[in-house]
Amino acid sequence: MKNARILLSALGMIASFVLFLGCDTKIDLSAKPVHWDRDMCERCKMVLSDRKFSAQIINPHTGRRYFFDDIGCVVLWFKESKIAWSEEAVIWVNDARTGEWIDARKAFYDTENITPMAYGFGAHVHKEEIREGQEIVDFTELTGRVIQIGK
Repeated sequence: MKNARILLSALGMIASFVLFLGCDTKIDLSAKPVHWDRDMCERCKMVLSDRKFSAQIINPHTGRRYFFDDIGCVVLWFKESKIAWSEEAVIWVNDARTGEWIDARKAFYDTENITPMAYGFGAHVHKEEIREGQEIVDFTELTGRVIQIGK
């Protein structure tokens, strides 16, 4: 009887261990809803309230999520905090027209918006959505300009 209990306990531990090893922990890199007027910007600590100009980034190694009230805060936070994984980070921004989450690195930006921290960049999925005559920049150009503004 005692041996049977030991054997059952051992088998239970082995089964638990096998199940544990079989679990594939995937990091969720999708955009998540913001708790508007409650979540705070990681860099400037302002409350996120503008549903057309906020951003969120995800550390692809840990899944940790950070929220920002303006794409300019993202760029400066990466630089000031010397974030080693910044090139790998998943960055979501709100589309300036619809408020939907879009990939910040693939977005097109216009430069004449009133944004929470006055960087002025509004993200768009398609170039054609930007009003004719407005300047259009990509994420690389936006990054350079924000760094210049932040000096």
